[in-house]
Amino acid sequence: MSDFKPRHILGKWQQGFALDLHTLSSVPVGYNEFGHMQFDTKRSAVGELLFRLKFRGDTSVVPELVADSVAFIKRWRPAVDIVVPVPPSGARAVQPVFLLSHGIASQLGIPLARCVTKMRDTPQLKNIYDLDERLAVLDGAHTVDVAATRGKQVLLVDDLFRSGATMNAITTALFEQGEAAAVFAFTISRTRSHQ
Repeated sequence: MSDFKPRHILGKWQQGFALDLHTLSSVPVGYNEFGHMQFDTKRSAVGELLFRLKFRGDTSVVPELVADSVAFIKRWRPAVDIVVPVPPSGARAVQPVFLLSHGIASQLGIPLARCVTKMRDTPQLKNIYDLDERLAVLDGAHTVDVAATRGKQVLLVDDLFRSGATMNAITTALFEQGEAAAVFAFTISRTRSHQ
């Protein structure tokens, strides 16, 4: 198991946590031959595992990330009935959030409900720095299958928490469209700046 330091994440949900920060520091070290700034980045143990999964396609880290997540969730003890993954923002051969959510649900012994659907393409939020603009882009972007969530206590799972705009938009949809009784938010890591 990794060493991790859980961090609160605030939003429209009842309570939320990230296992740890994603990066601990990132120092510019100069430009590469293509004119792109390069950084010396130090990640938390969990942040490094997620980086390997998300950006290198290294699925060998999934069992450790799932074990860390489940260990924390069992200590946290949110009263949840189902695990709901945040739909991925882009196409990847391997979708980290689905692998992680499936493992977490399986080890907790509760159902996984892929009941949130992205209704339209949205621009990459990491390129939009204003929170109000992010929220406007996400307004109405997701729909929820009410049959899966009505009256349920939901554990909403994502891999990386930046501003919280996506998780907040989905939480609103879970309450308004999905008639969820409660939403708890969980991510593997969060950025230092929340942007």
